[in-house]
Amino acid sequence: MPQDFTPAYTVPGIEREEAGRLIGLLRTRLHALNDLHLTLKHVHWNVVGPHFIAVHEMIDPQVDRVREMADDLAERIAALGGVAQGTPGALVAERNWEDYSLGRADAIAHLGALDLVYTGIVEDVRATIKVAGEIDTATEDLLIEQLRDLEQFQWFVRAHLESAGGKLATAGARTEEEAAARGDRIG
Repeated sequence: MPQDFTPAYTVPGIEREEAGRLIGLLRTRLHALNDLHLTLKHVHWNVVGPHFIAVHEMIDPQVDRVREMADDLAERIAALGGVAQGTPGALVAERNWEDYSLGRADAIAHLGALDLVYTGIVEDVRATIKVAGEIDTATEDLLIEQLRDLEQFQWFVRAHLESAGGKLATAGARTEEEAAARGDRIG
């Protein structure tokens, strides 16, 4: 049963029910960003192989920016009159995706899996932008800014997975393990 996030009050110009709908979507985005920043740190700690240092050093700025994004979303949820539930229990209970599946692995394998992680997040942000645009342009603008950064991070990941001819090693992969295996073949 879907939760009702309708706040007692919200920002001027938005109906409470619409704010509640937006708050529910933003809570899912908040969980996704919190999960992503933890996943990126996991990769940072568990990456090995010849591309170790390049990936290790590429990940930390992404972690920092994703944490900033989460903070911005949490503050927007609060401004809309909602509760920014940032606890691990809420994240696990409310998410609709599985944990990142790789442990200690070669850098290129991790990047293959991260490509799929970023694809899921980017697709979800785009869908949320469509809804936000119907309700609140300020929230839409915040999400668009975050989308630009997330797409850039995916581009950084994909640069390691792309051939000189423009073929993406992870194209068509359906699971993180499959994407990791395909990415690992180019490393």
